[in-house]
Amino acid sequence: MSAHIYHLCNRYRGKAVHIKTRDGRVHRGIIVDVNPRKVYIRPLGGPRNFGGFGYGYYGWIYGFTYGLALGAIVSLAILPFFFW
Repeated sequence: MSAHIYHLCNRYRGKAVHIKTRDGRVHRGIIVDVNPRKVYIRPLGGPRNFGGFGYGYYGWIYGFTYGLALGAIVSLAILPFFFW
């Protein structure tokens, strides 16, 4: 399953997405980077999730981003342009 999510995240890099994790949290943002363990997203509408259940911080490279473990992702959907 993680390999499938990894390939989806690579396909949607640079696009606005809606990600739901196993613990029920919903993350909306733009996929900035993907590696085999994490996907890094820049939140839409500002850093609302800062200090929460994050897995990493790459603020010095991409602006405010945070990482989500690929194994924690349950669903991934592309957001239409009017959600930006």
